Amino acid sequence: MKLDVTPLDEAGAVIVPRGRLTLTTAPQLRDAVTDLVDAGRTRLVVDLGGLEFVDSSGLGALVGGLRTTRAAGGDLRLANAAPQVATVLRLTNLDRVLRVHDDAATAFSDG
Repeated sequence: MKLDVTPLDEAGAVIVPRGRLTLTTAPQLRDAVTDLVDAGRTRLVVDLGGLEFVDSSGLGALVGGLRTTRAAGGDLRLANAAPQVATVLRLTNLDRVLRVHDDAATAFSDG
């Protein structure tokens, strides 16, 4: 999995995973979230548009990222979920826990 990180502002960033978010690649996402939070970036958006597949370990990494950001006083939101990823989030009811937005630019527009 390829992972791109783009700063949004001094407290935020967009993480764009590309490929498959699975047992073997989930640690990359967890590490990226931890590194960003440690650097003071606690408002994170994970842009899911480049994901082809996500398994339970990938979902766990997303939930873990939410916990990490919230523990630091921030939040983690999802954006641009591909149809197959959106279906997995809906079937697991994680779309109720992880806020999914149309795009990264508007993910924090509600504050």
